[in-house]
Amino acid sequence: MVSESLKKVRKEHKFTQQDIADVLGIDRSTYTFYETGKTSPSIATLQKLSNVYNVTIGYLAGYEE
Repeated sequence: MVSESLKKVRKEHKFTQQDIADVLGIDRSTYTFYETGKTSPSIATLQKLSNVYNVTIGYLAGYEE
């Protein structure tokens, strides 16, 4: 699931939610919603996140390990 993957890789990289929100140019609360599963990031946002974390979109979506 995307929300679990986002939280996992963020913690592995030792980023705060605010750090990632700043990189994406969004509010921290919006990013929090991604990690809690209340909302889902767009494909464009997933692409940005995959670049930040140096993983594939498939990994973030839970299709790859």
